[in-house]
Amino acid sequence: MKIAVSGKGGSGKTIFCASIGKILSQKQIVYMIDADPDGNLGLNLGFDEEDLKKIKPISELKDLIKERTQQDSFGFYILNPDVSDIPENYSLKKDNIYLLILGTIKKADSGCYCPENTFLKSLVSHLVLDKKEVVVIDLPAGIEVLTRGVAKNVNCLYIIVEPTTKSVQTAQHIENLAKELKIPQIVFIANKITSSKDLDFINQQLKNKIYKSINYDTLLIEFEQKKIPLEQTNFFNQIKNEFCEIQVKTN
Repeated sequence: MKIAVSGKGGSGKTIFCASIGKILSQKQIVYMIDADPDGNLGLNLGFDEEDLKKIKPISELKDLIKERTQQDSFGFYILNPDVSDIPENYSLKKDNIYLLILGTIKKADSGCYCPENTFLKSLVSHLVLDKKEVVVIDLPAGIEVLTRGVAKNVNCLYIIVEPTTKSVQTAQHIENLAKELKIPQIVFIANKITSSKDLDFINQQLKNKIYKSINYDTLLIEFEQKKIPLEQTNFFNQIKNEFCEIQVKTN
């Protein structure tokens, strides 16, 4: 199973991503991919903060990237670098979870066809196409890390949306990108719902595409401030209780 999660910053996409990763890892190995430069997937998964500080994002491993892409003094490099050992050797491990932090992926419109982008996209391609284990990817709103060939092999893209105009607009933008990439299944999840009005607002904007809704959970503030386990939040337990149904949708 290969899952991607995206949404506007602050929508709750990363904590949703962490929650389904934790649920799935109870029975199997799961590769969690932090592809959002502004994300904090590791903290949401419960990794030690000091351990996370010691880890360099993959995009910053310049010597490794230069070696694997065989970049020469003229700037030429290969487009299919060997990344087969990266998931095991450059990840943080906790229980059944392998965490890979990608770092910054430059946007396609920046004109960058650089070794770093090539290396990162090759790594994501390897994880999605070659790995038999579950892979869950926390994507930025631009989803640049997914190429067309990789995207069509992602089982499902979850788009997390909260009841604000900006979040809805971002969700619509992500949906359009996902359709262009031919991701086979796009599922909208409404988050931070406090009343039926919130859900009605999102449904009206997205033409009733919402598959599931998650109630606003004040315990998430304690999760952030006091570092209580994610499993103790209502947010996590609501996802856990409904994940069998969500998983059916994914499959």
